[in-house]
Amino acid sequence: MDFSLPPELDEIRAAVRALCERFPGEYWRALEPDRYPDEFVSALTRDGWLAALIPEEYGGAGLGLTAASVILEEVNASGCNSGACHAQMYTMGTILRHGSDEQKQRYLPRIASGELRLQAFGVTEPGAGSDTTSLQTTAVREDGRYVVRGQKIWTSRALHSDLMLLLARTTPADQVAKKTEGLSTFIVDMKEAVAQQTMTIRPIKTLMNHATTEIFFDGVEVPADALVGEEGKGFRYILDGMNAERILIAAECIGDGRWFVEKATAYASERVVFGRPIGQNQGVQFPIAQAHAAVEAADLMRYKAAWLFEQGEPCGPEANLAKLLASEASWQAANACLDAHGGFGFAEEYDVERKFRETRLYTVAPVSNNLILAYLGQHVLGLPRSY
Repeated sequence: MDFSLPPELDEIRAAVRALCERFPGEYWRALEPDRYPDEFVSALTRDGWLAALIPEEYGGAGLGLTAASVILEEVNASGCNSGACHAQMYTMGTILRHGSDEQKQRYLPRIASGELRLQAFGVTEPGAGSDTTSLQTTAVREDGRYVVRGQKIWTSRALHSDLMLLLARTTPADQVAKKTEGLSTFIVDMKEAVAQQTMTIRPIKTLMNHATTEIFFDGVEVPADALVGEEGKGFRYILDGMNAERILIAAECIGDGRWFVEKATAYASERVVFGRPIGQNQGVQFPIAQAHAAVEAADLMRYKAAWLFEQGEPCGPEANLAKLLASEASWQAANACLDAHGGFGFAEEYDVERKFRETRLYTVAPVSNNLILAYLGQHVLGLPRSY
């Protein structure tokens, strides 16, 4: 088994880190509590990083998910926050595998160039949460188009996106044999819907600077050619996006974990108390070392899950395992870093408290680790899924 990584990944890391150096901690602190990092996202777009997964024929880099995960990992390892734009990568899993040639030709070049942003992923609803098949938003076919009514929540970056990848029910749940049937995926022009006053977007204030919203659909008209793939098969299509999402979130957490370990190590080496660096005390060393070990272990699962995804193999358990292990590792590293800094960890100028808040999200979203454990437990035991 060969664990070596292609040299181009090191080149990607170096280039992304060079870009991120233009956006130091002062930049991110100035955005608090709720400004969107437009300059940062524009820079990533100009350099082609957000088009990493888009094939070259459509103006993208044509890279695989492993390379895409390294991009987001390095963003977070540099102290930046890839949560401002990561959806444009994981929505590609659905569009590239299931979108029509006409949809790809219409949207992908404009997304790659930055003319359009595809940042919104409309799946979660207030009454359904992670029980996706119980969603209530409907898309009813009328006069050759679909009319969407319902509500989504935790739809991040909706105010900064032109397009949304939407999952809605096209056949009532009581008319299908399985709950996973009758759900369809659409590419929705959000700007047009807002202009027609059929879509309302309301920001939600959160613990960290995270541009998330709730969205109300009041008769949003979607043309028939906005349907991705076949009607009623959308849940399966969305799973491709979700598996990619889990893997990319895992990479972001690994990046966070590395930032925390590096930050803690530097501070523990420099901070002198009782006549010696605090890093000489095992009470400081051990938590940092344990966090480092957890991050490295999660990293291996990230690469395995990404490899399976790229091979077109089933990767649900591995993708979820990667997200679980990486988010727990980054949270462990965050606590070790904060403990090492003591009171200074709560001071804004060190950026520890900002990154601490940002990485905490990932044990809960985009899927709760408790739900992942339930899924993995049933998978390991060979039990039928209860959700």
